[in-house]
Amino acid sequence: MVVGVSTRKYARSLEPVAEGVTTRGTSRSAVSRRFVAATQQQLDEWMASDLRGLNLVAVMIDALCFREHVVLCALGIEAGGKKHVLGLQEGATENAVACTELLANLRERGLRTDRALLVVIDGSKALAKAVRDVFGPFALIQRCQVHKTRNVLEQLPENKRGGVRKAMYDAYRSRSADTARRLLNNLERTLRKNHPGAAASLREGLDETLTVLALGLGATLERSLSTTNAIENLNGNIRRITRRVKTWRDGTMILRWVGAAVNEAAKGFRRFRGFQDLKKLVAVLDVQTSKLKKGIDATARAVA
Repeated sequence: MVVGVSTRKYARSLEPVAEGVTTRGTSRSAVSRRFVAATQQQLDEWMASDLRGLNLVAVMIDALCFREHVVLCALGIEAGGKKHVLGLQEGATENAVACTELLANLRERGLRTDRALLVVIDGSKALAKAVRDVFGPFALIQRCQVHKTRNVLEQLPENKRGGVRKAMYDAYRSRSADTARRLLNNLERTLRKNHPGAAASLREGLDETLTVLALGLGATLERSLSTTNAIENLNGNIRRITRRVKTWRDGTMILRWVGAAVNEAAKGFRRFRGFQDLKKLVAVLDVQTSKLKKGIDATARAVA
């Protein structure tokens, strides 16, 4: 099914049998029943898998829309550059409840929330709130620069978009958080009077689009971690496989198909772009963890 054979054509895809031999289990209904059972079992086992053995340094979260349903997907990146799809969560909208449930599920399965972790998300306020609720101060939130640029441009007339797009691109490619912040604040001031909606969109969460720029990583890794492009590529594979479905009956069906598509896409995963510099990110996260734990200990002693 995931490689493109429909239930109607399943029998034709099999090797021919000798004349006079009666076949069983090749009808559309039989194939559909087996596919439902197999994908549900695969999804259940995967969503209950233990995450404690993964040495994750970053998690990317993005959403896929299937008509009135939204499926949140979490992609984990290990210190060696290996990628793992960690979990899915279906909801009616990309809201804080669905996001929190996804992250809580990852925590229950062994994702550590007592050490610093880079969490790369799109421009959603709900996602940012959910990350803070679950990880607290240990989350270093990076908002996707591509999503932020897109959100700002959608608030502008066509004739203004080219210049603003270039200004934001130049700021994000400056390799300096301070320089990028200054350039973006200047841009926000120029937009404030004539295009207050675009200015407000740029202003909201601006510092969280610069988190990775402040970490001192290599240029390739910096670019890879500044956006959710890695998970967008996964989403493209999911869309390619699930587009064969013409009617989505319910959220359970969507999750089964997405789970099957993820399993197929994971077979072709390559190491994360810029993985050679991930040791620098590990060092930064270790320092951040140490600082936070010292602060927590000091606060506990003061209260005692």
